[in-house]
Amino acid sequence: MQSVLVRPQTTVIQPLGSLSAANAIKFQHQLTAAVLSDQNVSLLVDMGQVESIDSAGLMALVSAQNTAQRLNKRLELCSVPHQVRMILELTQLDRVFEIFEEHPALTKAAA
Repeated sequence: MQSVLVRPQTTVIQPLGSLSAANAIKFQHQLTAAVLSDQNVSLLVDMGQVESIDSAGLMALVSAQNTAQRLNKRLELCSVPHQVRMILELTQLDRVFEIFEEHPALTKAAA
């Protein structure tokens, strides 16, 4: 369903397919574990392979964001597809998350 790539002080989570009620709890647990890890200062969610997201998927992201803020950590999104970005804009969550077209940590890894 998703892959996890760990970089020094940053974990990159790459969900695949649909983030919906069917898998939101598992996704939220994975996000929360990454945020709570002492090895991480930031968490990057690479949304490039996400086809759709529903309210349960959004709530998983919001919950992880709240936990990250409480712990003075960063949660960022990158490579957000147009249809997902529209949902983030409609719900005004684009104001809550730091969103990048491409993230420097991923660009460096590919080089």
